[in-house]
Amino acid sequence: MNSRVEHIIREGRFDKERLVELLSCGAEDSKPIFLEAAKVKKKYIGDAVHLRGLIELSNICSKNCLYCGIRRDNKSVKRYSIGINDVEKAIQFAIVNNFGSIVIQSGEITSGLFARQIEQILIKATCMSQGKLGITLSCGEQSKATYERWKIAGAHRYLLRIESSNKKLYYKIHPNNQAHNFENRLQSLTDLQSCGYQTGTGIMIGLPEQSLEDLANDLCFMRELDIDMCGMGPYVEHEQTPLYMLRKHLLPKSERVFLTLKMIALLRIMMKDINIASTTALQAMVDGGREKALRAGANILMPNITPGCFRDDYALYQNKPGTQEEAEDSKINMDALIKRAGCYPAYGEKGNSQHFAQRQILS
Repeated sequence: MNSRVEHIIREGRFDKERLVELLSCGAEDSKPIFLEAAKVKKKYIGDAVHLRGLIELSNICSKNCLYCGIRRDNKSVKRYSIGINDVEKAIQFAIVNNFGSIVIQSGEITSGLFARQIEQILIKATCMSQGKLGITLSCGEQSKATYERWKIAGAHRYLLRIESSNKKLYYKIHPNNQAHNFENRLQSLTDLQSCGYQTGTGIMIGLPEQSLEDLANDLCFMRELDIDMCGMGPYVEHEQTPLYMLRKHLLPKSERVFLTLKMIALLRIMMKDINIASTTALQAMVDGGREKALRAGANILMPNITPGCFRDDYALYQNKPGTQEEAEDSKINMDALIKRAGCYPAYGEKGNSQHFAQRQILS
């Protein structure tokens, strides 16, 4: 093993230069990183894996991101928005199966009608579960007033991925216009924190023209923002997006997976008590990808409880696993992979961010 890697980890100073050094290590030299991440996770998080029942509410999106399969200009997508009755059935499934939390995810829409729809779902979920369900939203950039409204209605957590903290790279994967404004994205994250949400962000790993320096800066960005949770995964290309034409310039899948696992491990070491999701994108790249993420430091899984007839149409990227499953199948498969990773499913627990709770105590 690389004694330099062991020295950096032992010293515990993770600046950009040292993070680049760690990210550049091969598999053998990286072993101390994963060993330390496992030790940190065991001490601060334990073996519990908290489940978030994922409801993919709508694939209607006003954004035109260059990497995303449900981008506005992709005319081949069958657009949908799940009705309240089907949403209630999904919520009821989460309650009956003792999930501690649900996630409401959608394309980015900023209309008053959409704001009221989310508010209605939040009130219904809170009522149906008698306040026992933790509720995460991932519905894109909204006004601060909308964030406040949703918080009052019952939302606890919000995930808004930055995708890249490098402004130049951000505009290589998004149109450079007001609808995809980098500063607005940052402001939304600040607004979420000021509204009292457990706030999460995340990035894609292995993007075209992305450097190890970019990834190191992303880790520093998340630490400086003082996030409570993170969802990051490998970039998985979609053939009906503009970024697909750069597919020949991508890192091999195995390297994107390895870098993602290393990013998870380093973030766990740097931010010991945050929630880190094991993302579906990893499973799309390699069998057992989500288990590998749990071993690397992740502690959150999101079994898909979206009605099966809608799953194929929420295709952010290609080869998304689980689209042919129903909610019960997703639950069974999640239980099995959690066990294979040497962990246990924490049923009946909201799984709130310990990092957020500690900050509340100190403030």
